[in-house]
Amino acid sequence: MALPEKPRGGVLVLHAWWGLNDFFKGFCDRLASHGFLALAPDLYGGPVAKTVSEAKKLMSSFDESSKAPPVVLGAIDYLQSQPSQSGRKIGVVGFSMGAAWALWLSTTRPEDVKAVVVFYGTYALDFSKAKASFLGNFAPEDEWEPTETIRALEQRIRGAAKRGFISLLPWYETLVLRRRPARRLRPGSSRPSLEPNPRVPQQETL
Repeated sequence: MALPEKPRGGVLVLHAWWGLNDFFKGFCDRLASHGFLALAPDLYGGPVAKTVSEAKKLMSSFDESSKAPPVVLGAIDYLQSQPSQSGRKIGVVGFSMGAAWALWLSTTRPEDVKAVVVFYGTYALDFSKAKASFLGNFAPEDEWEPTETIRALEQRIRGAAKRGFISLLPWYETLVLRRRPARRLRPGSSRPSLEPNPRVPQQETL
C-alpha cells in the first residue's frame, strides 16, 4: 500500500499476468504522489514473471475463478477499512488480467466502486448493476485484445447506459502511460483513424 500525506481518495490497483512487480508498485507510488491511497494486492501470492514465457506459465497455472475473487474482495474491504476511506467509494485500475477483475468488481460491488480504469483487458459482463464510470485504454493492434473484443466491451457498457471512454494507444504508450496523440475509432468503424484526437488524455467517447 502506498500512503499519501493527506489521502483524498482510495484506488485499488490490479496487476497484469506478470505478477506484482516493481512497475505496479511504482504505479501505486505515483498515485500516492497525487494524493491517493493506493493498494495493489498480489493475485499470485508471490511469484513474479520476467519474460512472456514465464508470465504464460504463471497465468496458466493460476486458477483465476477460485483464487482471484477472494483476494480482490479482501483488498477492497481492507482499503475501505482505512480511516481516511471509511464510507467512501473507491477507484479501481486494472492491467490486462487485472483489468478483467476490475470490471468484475464494478458489477460485484457496485455500491463501492465509483470509477474503473482498464489497460488492455476486457471481460464479457452484464454491466446493468454497475454504478461506476469507465475508462478503457487499448492498443489499436493487439493480438490478445482484438478490436472486435474492445467494441464488444464498449457496446456492453453503452447498453447498460453507463458513462465511459475508450482510448486507443500505441503499445509502448499504453505500457508507459504517456500522453501523446492516439489513434481513434471512427463511430461505427472497426478500424482506427490515423487522425490524432486533440483531447488530453486522448479519448473516444462511448
